[in-house]
Amino acid sequence: MTDEVLRQSMESLFERVADPGSDTLDALVELVALIRPPRADDLAHAARALRQLTTLLKTRRDFADALRDCLRDLMSTCKHISLYVDSGIFPNTGFVGEIRRRIGHKLLPEVPDRSHLRDVLRLLFDRPSDADWVTAVEDKTFLEVIDALDIDAKPDVRSLSHAAAQILEALQILSYRISALGLEPELVRVDPDLERFASPFLAQNVEMLAFLDTYRRTWTDPDISFRSDKHLHVLLAQCRDVIVRVRRLASNNGTSIHLTFTLERLRQHLGRTERLLEILEAIWERPDGRAVFPPAVRLFKRLVAAECRTNTLKHYLRQNVSILALRVAENTGRKGGHYISTTRAEYFQMARSAMLGGLVITFMSLFKILLAYLHLPPLTEALLFCLNYGLGFVFIHVIHGTVATKQPAMTANVIAATIGDGNARGRDLEGLTTLMARTSRTQIVAILGNVGVAMPLAMLLSLASYAVFGTHVATPAKAGTLLAEVHPLFSGTILYAAIAGFWLFLSGLTAGYYDNVAAYQNIPERIRSLPWLGRLVGPARRARLAAYVRDNLGAMAGNFFFGFMLGGSYAVGSLFGVPFDIRHIAFSSAFVGFGIAGKGFTPAGSDLAAALVGVVLIGTMNLAVSFSLALLVALRARRVTFAQRRQLTASVLQRMRRQPWDFFLPPRN
Repeated sequence: MTDEVLRQSMESLFERVADPGSDTLDALVELVALIRPPRADDLAHAARALRQLTTLLKTRRDFADALRDCLRDLMSTCKHISLYVDSGIFPNTGFVGEIRRRIGHKLLPEVPDRSHLRDVLRLLFDRPSDADWVTAVEDKTFLEVIDALDIDAKPDVRSLSHAAAQILEALQILSYRISALGLEPELVRVDPDLERFASPFLAQNVEMLAFLDTYRRTWTDPDISFRSDKHLHVLLAQCRDVIVRVRRLASNNGTSIHLTFTLERLRQHLGRTERLLEILEAIWERPDGRAVFPPAVRLFKRLVAAECRTNTLKHYLRQNVSILALRVAENTGRKGGHYISTTRAEYFQMARSAMLGGLVITFMSLFKILLAYLHLPPLTEALLFCLNYGLGFVFIHVIHGTVATKQPAMTANVIAATIGDGNARGRDLEGLTTLMARTSRTQIVAILGNVGVAMPLAMLLSLASYAVFGTHVATPAKAGTLLAEVHPLFSGTILYAAIAGFWLFLSGLTAGYYDNVAAYQNIPERIRSLPWLGRLVGPARRARLAAYVRDNLGAMAGNFFFGFMLGGSYAVGSLFGVPFDIRHIAFSSAFVGFGIAGKGFTPAGSDLAAALVGVVLIGTMNLAVSFSLALLVALRARRVTFAQRRQLTASVLQRMRRQPWDFFLPPRN
């Protein structure tokens, strides 16, 4: 729509508004439709349309008077309170209850009540994309429209305006809610100081009620001195400090969805209270009257964005689950530090650990081949495959072995935490580059340890089988199948490797989740207090068991469930008739070893080369998928937007040119 056409449409609209019988709300809906961009990505259209509106209002005072009267009528007759205390703030229905509410309202929307300003705002901005263009428009553009309307914002000294009175009532409700939320048992459990010392959540309510009472009376009695809200802001800041402290304590003591939900509600209530107080300060302290418009515009943009997303499930989940994801990511990242070697001693220790893991994986691969020969019923076979993998991974963890592909899901959270430690412009790129180099060489030596043991050991086991039983582990037909399954041109190889990478990522989250459960449910302490266990194994062994569960529950659960993910993939694919399976580098290398031996150590050169290339591609896809997903979740959980990707890439490339061996071997010192 051209500027001239837009201007003509606005003039036609205002001509209809001048008619005494016109519906002013419908006119406002039509005006917003003219300002709204025709395409969601054309954010500049709204700014141009608002500037066109400003010019029109300045040249046609009758149009400005009509629009001003329309807005005044809404602000003086509608009820504001629900807009201020509910819009953009999670209700007390809880996390699951809010999900049900949003789904229900999406399927069967509410009937708007035009006497409530919240419903009016929802009628005006009825599309989710409205949040984008309203937020994108600069504040000064909205202020220019308000200035063109020539609204007299100076308050009447004899009585409070309807809008100001509604703000006072909203602040009173918000204050009561903050007090109640601050005394939730979940918060007190995590931070017992809230019971032992004076709670800022209760103190702010006392101060808020006194401030609101004084604010009301000063309008009619000039002899009453105005009560400053500075102390109130101090108490609100202390409430925010408590939220930060509880979140920090929850990273050690565990968190829950309810605690996450409560903390987010508290943060939202505090933010809304501060925005409304800012408007009251502008109304009272600045005599020019128009000073109220800048904070009012900022609040308006927040409210519009909130109403546009009030029934959006995706935004709600992303907004609420991020803190819980952060707790899980931090628990995973805390273990991830062990997978990054700094010294040569740690590097070679990782190599030995990976070789031990490769040893166990070879026998797990052997058992899988032997189980397949039994031709058991599909469900029984799938369950045995799952147990073989799950118990095998747990055994590797118990004997301090390492599965190389488990590392990325752990180390990605360490890298994300390092990125999130600095501000957007001051992050230590050199330190991040060093961390990337350490991660790279540790990952490489772990893969070499797994593959370097699994493939030759598989051949040795096949030779031993031939010497004892007269046949290799893999028959010639089975050997051909094993080599074909890792062929890079096989239709499912890369896809199945990506599926395994996703399971690796998911197992990392599972490990972090169960570490959180152990801390939140006080599982180690509860084990330590079991009387029957003390009588059975003795107090000392009971204490050691509790300590082991504290340090290893997440890792063991993650490994066990990862085994079920791997073992159950083919069964799920077969059940639904879809190409769904996994390819894992360590197992694939062992299967290649069994396949080479099954071919009498004389496979075709092309088959052997293709199998080796396939193993490399499988490993690359395993690592790439698991690492990228884990890093993405960790960054989003910390709400970090890393704008220095190019600089980091350049720094890594420069380090590779200058010190290439840093990415493969640790320095001597």
